[in-house]
Amino acid sequence: MSEKELGKSEMSSVESFCQNALQSTIAPLTIGSVKARITHAAWKLGWSISRTKDAWYADPRISIDGAELTRVEEVSGLTYAKRELQSLDDLIAKAEALLDGPEADFHRPFVDAFRAFIGALNRS
Repeated sequence: MSEKELGKSEMSSVESFCQNALQSTIAPLTIGSVKARITHAAWKLGWSISRTKDAWYADPRISIDGAELTRVEEVSGLTYAKRELQSLDDLIAKAEALLDGPEADFHRPFVDAFRAFIGALNRS
């Protein structure tokens, strides 16, 4: 992978997180049109309309700095940081403990589904 592609992929996860937070939590569909949602998100974040629009569409030319990411986390209630990883690991460990019991065959499909669900949460 080239250095340019590596930099782009590192930024894209933050951009993707911000885009998802903007569209699903900060300015959900219930607000109305996309224009109204972007305006609402800009107001809530204290950003300019153009900055919010760039984040809304995850423009690869932008770079979300730490303060902006923190603001998105505060307003949305979502977290991007690795502190969530420990709680997810704890949940997975508890689910795996079900596999050691006498009813392991019964619990295995549940644990597999739970792992998939937790894995999807971890990709935010």
